[in-house]
Amino acid sequence: MSKWWKEAIGYQIYPRSFKDTNQDGLGDLNGIREKLPYLKDLGIDFIWITPIYASPNVDNGYDISDYCAISEDFGTMEDFQELVKEAKVQDIKIIMDLVINHTSDQHAWFQQSRESDDNEYSDFYIWHEPVDGKEPNDWQSIFGGSVWAYDEKREAYYFHAFAKEQPDLNWDSPAMKQKVFEMIEWWVAQGIDGFRIDAISHIKKDSWDKESNPENASENYQNVEGIDVYLKELSKLLKKNQMMSVGEASGVTAEEAEVWVGEDGYFDMIFEFEHINLWRSKTNDDEIDVQSFKEALIRWQEAVADGKGWNALYMENHDVPRSISVFGNDSEIYRTISGKALAMVYMMLQGTPFIYQGQEIGMINKEFMGIEEINAVDSRNLYFQLIEAGYSTREAMAVVSETTRDNARTPMQWDGSEYAGFSKVEPWLAAHNSKDWLNVKEEQNHPTSIYHFYKQLIALRKEHSAFVEGAFQHIDLDEEAIFCYERKDQEAAFVVVVNLSQQAKEFVSLKELPNNSMLLSNYPDYDFETLRPYEARLYQISEI
Repeated sequence: MSKWWKEAIGYQIYPRSFKDTNQDGLGDLNGIREKLPYLKDLGIDFIWITPIYASPNVDNGYDISDYCAISEDFGTMEDFQELVKEAKVQDIKIIMDLVINHTSDQHAWFQQSRESDDNEYSDFYIWHEPVDGKEPNDWQSIFGGSVWAYDEKREAYYFHAFAKEQPDLNWDSPAMKQKVFEMIEWWVAQGIDGFRIDAISHIKKDSWDKESNPENASENYQNVEGIDVYLKELSKLLKKNQMMSVGEASGVTAEEAEVWVGEDGYFDMIFEFEHINLWRSKTNDDEIDVQSFKEALIRWQEAVADGKGWNALYMENHDVPRSISVFGNDSEIYRTISGKALAMVYMMLQGTPFIYQGQEIGMINKEFMGIEEINAVDSRNLYFQLIEAGYSTREAMAVVSETTRDNARTPMQWDGSEYAGFSKVEPWLAAHNSKDWLNVKEEQNHPTSIYHFYKQLIALRKEHSAFVEGAFQHIDLDEEAIFCYERKDQEAAFVVVVNLSQQAKEFVSLKELPNNSMLLSNYPDYDFETLRPYEARLYQISEI
């Protein structure tokens, strides 16, 4: 089977916020098609599109009411077919988001399932009779509140790992799995190239008599023993159709990596959460725990070394705040420098890099002033929980503003016009006020911008095989703030060294390297003995 994805650069598109062509304030499929030349010029080989299916949009498309229909918000099936056709012309592959842990409660399957406990669809979802007149157990959902919602029509509770409008599918139902697998093959027939599989580590649930863990709400329905039975069936189908597969695998550890992404693993690669979740323990005045960040990346690099698997590399997606605002520094002084540092850290690791829309121009978090500006359902739930707990509206908004997924969902900033070139009308989510000076047009016009730095990194990955199949070796410089590693194959060897802090650090270990070995840096000059704040360097070397 072709493993084209090992040499590829991916780009995640959140369609609602990417480009609006019909001027309704929402991004659409034709907006993606319009920007394919931009993506091709950047160096992108495939795009992952978050859900575009029919949906009531309780969770912005991750609550699907019809798997084989395009949401009117984004266009038509004909628009999608035109996108596929144009993408093939541009030699850009398309990866769809596959949401098969749950559906919308408006899906026809659920509407049938709630009718009775003995019809064709009755076991498509997870139902349970009341226990002593209430929920079967005390488990909490990822979005807050009980995982159980009572349905008056069926007079039973149904399980939902996320919002109550997103009932979980029952993977113990052969009939349900058959329907899902038929749907997958239908999408394969539309000419796509793969799937990112949403929330897949949640499809197996533990025994209902287990108590909840207040420190980890999803523990009893996340990577639970026995999930392999389901995943092997799914994997067999994906491999038969030669679909590139990326599993969203929360709760999966590096020690389990080979089982998930090895030669006989379930998927080609997975999104792990160890490094990206470090922002959750960060407060406004704290810097990220760099040592833990490095250790997580190193752990996953080593877990799949020597052909034991493959990594999906990322620093941003639609569910987390902007990486510069969290792992770097979004001040005027350090935004560009720290954005480049983060780019070099992850883009040169072993694996397939994913760039999230706007990341390539260094988009940053937005300050949301009131809950009416927030769309994300989990953020709204959090706000009202904080108010109930005694927080003032200002205190609650400070927490929500920093953590909300909406930070990654503000409209893509194409230019400095009123609505950032995303639309000519007011967007569904307000554009970031940085649009005047932080946008694609400005970034393209400045050769030292973050945008051009990404282009340089992509070009280097494509020029040197060491950045693809080459070995990874961490170099310990005995300085917590510095991340240093080697990428090496039979053709060439390279060293990446990055200061991930706002403080200058002594740097002497590579002092003997000749000046002409420096391939790329985020500063215009350098001193061998010092790494300035967020300084990043890429060396080509003969030996260390």
